[in-house]
Amino acid sequence: MIQMSLIQIDNYGPWTVTPAPRTESDLQILQAELYADVQRQIAAKKGLVFYTRFDNMLAVTNGLNKEDHMRIQRSIRNRYPITISIGVGAAETPYEAQKLATEALQIKGGAQSKERKEILAIDSLVKEEESYVQIAHIDINGVTESMTDIVPAFDTNFLVNKAQHYLMTKLIEKGALLFFIGGDNFMSPCNGLDSEELLNIIEELKEEINIAHKAGIGRSNNAEDAAYLADLGLEEIRNGGNEEIICLLEDDKVPKDQT
Repeated sequence: MIQMSLIQIDNYGPWTVTPAPRTESDLQILQAELYADVQRQIAAKKGLVFYTRFDNMLAVTNGLNKEDHMRIQRSIRNRYPITISIGVGAAETPYEAQKLATEALQIKGGAQSKERKEILAIDSLVKEEESYVQIAHIDINGVTESMTDIVPAFDTNFLVNKAQHYLMTKLIEKGALLFFIGGDNFMSPCNGLDSEELLNIIEELKEEINIAHKAGIGRSNNAEDAAYLADLGLEEIRNGGNEEIICLLEDDKVPKDQT
């Protein structure tokens, strides 16, 4: 089971224009600092946060309980001009888990509701013995040599976005999620997706839009360790230690029925 948390700024839209529109650079700084802050606090418990629209973030939070989430909310309230509400859900796939987390929070009120403030809506939490996280770190082949050092920067950005859209479309059909993590790299919480299915998606992408990828896959009972194993798998491919374009690594924390 994977646990996902939706972190959402309360009443953010109206706040940004009250009493008058706030300076855009200040809003961008607030969003960036909030993301870094929440990432730091969740990482302390071996979780991992992904920004989606900045006023909304999704996190893999296996290992975090109710009090952990409440502590993060208190910390943000004490140091920021805004508050955050959080929905939490657990399921066999990341897509289903974030869906449950979203629905739990939506029941408590709209994102721009003045009445909804610092809600913690828990649909379900993962039991320690059932905690399982699979994450893929997906990398586009040769972007630096073929584009970054040759073509205008925005052209490279366009290609990366094109690859991201394709991967998201294919992965969501398998119950997996995909997030851009910088450069030409993506990270995918992908419980329930086997290596062969990911390989097929990568091969289809190469055939259809001529963008080649490779991927490391990590498995553990928490997001931090799973992501690190995915990083190590990707490095094995880059360094020639793995002949395939997929490298799977797992640790001894993986529940036995998942091995």
